[in-house]
Amino acid sequence: MQPVDLTTLRAICAELRKGWLPARLEQVYQRDRATISLALRTLKGRDWLTLSWHPQAARICLDDAPPRTPDTFTFSDQLRHQLQGLALTAMPLISPWERVINFQFAPRPDDPPLWHLYAEIMGKYSNIILTDANQQIITAAHQVSAEKSSLRPIQTGHIYEPPPPLTGSIPNVKEYQETWQEKVSLIPTQLKQQLLKTYRGLGPNLVKAMIQRADLNPQQTADTLTQENWNTLFQIWQEWLHILESEQFQPGWTENGFTVLGWGMIEPVSSIQTIIKDYYTEQLNQQVFKQLHHQLFQKVSNLIKKQTQKQETFQQRLKQSDEAEIYRQRGDLLMAYSYQWEPGMDAIELPDFETGDLIRIPLNPEKNAIQNAQSYYKRHQKLKRARTAVEPLLGETNQEINYLQQVEAALKQLKDYQQGEDLQTLKEIQEELIEQGYIIPQRERSTSQATQPITYYSPHGYEVLVGRNNRQNDQLTFRLATDYDLWFHAQEIPGSHVLLRLPAGAIPDEKDLQFVANVAAYHSRGRESQQVPVIYTKPKYVYKPKGAKPGMVIYDRETVIWGTP
Repeated sequence: MQPVDLTTLRAICAELRKGWLPARLEQVYQRDRATISLALRTLKGRDWLTLSWHPQAARICLDDAPPRTPDTFTFSDQLRHQLQGLALTAMPLISPWERVINFQFAPRPDDPPLWHLYAEIMGKYSNIILTDANQQIITAAHQVSAEKSSLRPIQTGHIYEPPPPLTGSIPNVKEYQETWQEKVSLIPTQLKQQLLKTYRGLGPNLVKAMIQRADLNPQQTADTLTQENWNTLFQIWQEWLHILESEQFQPGWTENGFTVLGWGMIEPVSSIQTIIKDYYTEQLNQQVFKQLHHQLFQKVSNLIKKQTQKQETFQQRLKQSDEAEIYRQRGDLLMAYSYQWEPGMDAIELPDFETGDLIRIPLNPEKNAIQNAQSYYKRHQKLKRARTAVEPLLGETNQEINYLQQVEAALKQLKDYQQGEDLQTLKEIQEELIEQGYIIPQRERSTSQATQPITYYSPHGYEVLVGRNNRQNDQLTFRLATDYDLWFHAQEIPGSHVLLRLPAGAIPDEKDLQFVANVAAYHSRGRESQQVPVIYTKPKYVYKPKGAKPGMVIYDRETVIWGTP
């Protein structure tokens, strides 16, 4: 993940100062454990400024409004109490070469600041710290005790001290090339590492972009450069410093991330705020998606394994209960031929009532024929009762397995993150599993807007909707479908509900039906097969049994068609 380096931070601040100073702080909201949002209002409008101390995604940018869920964090409550209603009057960096912004708040724009909100954007050491006018720390997003850091503890009541300055030289646009070249080439190590060690304000991405812009290799050593190489690299160095000095930034997307210098840009963007918001939203969504998908898939796989073991146990018990009639038959034979029993016998052979074949019956030598028969009758009754009890349990277990396999199929279709809706779909699956009691909720459910089904179009332009999870499956089948539509599903295979939307009187031809069958086959557990049987019917012939779980249905009057995933 590309970090916000000093150059990017200066570009962000330069853009914010032009449009958001002064501004009135109307609201403070903490989005999560590492992100707060400040609602700022100027004469031109209102927007939300996000400050994040996330270890991999520390940043500052204008962002979307936060969700309408209660804010229960103590840190935001303290900021709200001290800052709400005040004016944001300035946001200087504490030093041109340090990634720390001093947001200053006062009653009115011309008044001296009463409060300082320091945003330290320094990777895993990032923090947000509120101090009063005397630099006494009032609260901090991440408090650091003396045991954790004897160099710079951060605790309420302490005097705020800036982070220790870096040891490198400060870049200067007036520095001569000879001096600069001598510093960089002093040790013949990799050019990239030598630049990073020699000067402040540089980041790995910036140095790599400089070296590539000079048509050099970041891994080559400084002693391999020709004088022409040094001249080109110094010109690029000067170009960077002039951009910083003039604040003429050029934000845009690059092949692997973003830039604020215009170097390697493949698509320009009008605002650096848009780039920072979109980039980190996408990157964090990918992280959350990957973690949540792994958790849910592991959970569902373990549940299926557990239910399959139960299924095997119940099937074994039913198999044993099939022997009930054998025990009854043995009891009947012993009762009919009890006169042939002799004391001490541990087995007896008696003719079958129907075939006359001899049947060997084990006996308890300590019991007579009648007592042995009664024992067989008791075992017969016990196995019959077991069947009565086990059969409904096996049916419930089979339903559980079918439902979980349906969820598993939905998760397999969501294997890779492509867009924001993929994460929301995954969260809907998580909420569904919470509702069904498979997962214990750890926090309040999301109130974000529900995702939409996947949409395709048949060869003749009819809309085809595919449920992305069981909640959407039910929505498609029982709320959205009309009498004119056709409902598709892989036959006896977990998969998505697929709806072919048809206007009144329209009759799809074979190409349309085959296309939708292929879609239904692809969005099923049979995706890896060459062909999958798919059924289709009218939505009115699809029913949900009483008490059935989401996405589980029965149907009739179906037609079978083979789909090719």
